[in-house]
Amino acid sequence: MASNSERNDARKGRKFRPQGRPGGRPPAASDDWIWGWHAVEAALANPHRGEPLHLLATPERTKQIRAAFGQIAALETVDNHAVGQKLPQGAVHQGVALRPAPLEDVDLAEFEARPGAVILMLDQVTDPQNVGAILRSAAAFGATGVVLQDRNAPKLSGALAKAAAGAVDRVRVARVVNLSRALEELAQGGWRAVGLDGDAERGLHEVLDGAATVLVLGSEGDGIRRLVAEHCDELARISMPGGFESLNVSAAAAISLYEASRLRR
Repeated sequence: MASNSERNDARKGRKFRPQGRPGGRPPAASDDWIWGWHAVEAALANPHRGEPLHLLATPERTKQIRAAFGQIAALETVDNHAVGQKLPQGAVHQGVALRPAPLEDVDLAEFEARPGAVILMLDQVTDPQNVGAILRSAAAFGATGVVLQDRNAPKLSGALAKAAAGAVDRVRVARVVNLSRALEELAQGGWRAVGLDGDAERGLHEVLDGAATVLVLGSEGDGIRRLVAEHCDELARISMPGGFESLNVSAAAAISLYEASRLRR
């Protein structure tokens, strides 16, 4: 948020120059960066990414990067403060930050409907920390992929990538314009859709049958939207014998993935 003096300068027609940046250059676009060792390491190891655009590392991290990946043209060795200057205030960067080449989205047709395969579809889940945690769980439980709605999902970078701890580069992500149409396309490819709904009559453990399944999760406030729910083959709830009927969406995703994974054992 701008300070009072900055807002006053704007009203008076003065050109505000950020402090500490020669020539008034605007700050770097921090949401284009990935930071944290696990997230950066996974991005550098991902063969589906192009060459890094910019890579900042402390001397110790530089040694680790060169030992694992050899010489990287975009690598610049700096101190901790210089790494932090490119990132949001308070970012826990662990001495490394990467502005990577874009990661290409996956086409839905690439998701093979094998027995036991699971896709997560997120209906307007917009919090980067939640989406990052969901990607991390998807990687841990071997999910086939994650489907996001293009206009209502955060970038796969920044705080999301840090929360995902490398899963951004290990889980295939498809971005689609319309989730209902995406469910129709997946159904044609042999996928069965199960929507998570706290008011559903049947528990998730009753509904899962080992078939290739799309688990659809909605936002914490509104849940799955009506039209998306209508395109699900089943609605199911997570049984909670403790009587507390509310779960964070990332926790619900992890529990759902665990339930589905039990059928693969």
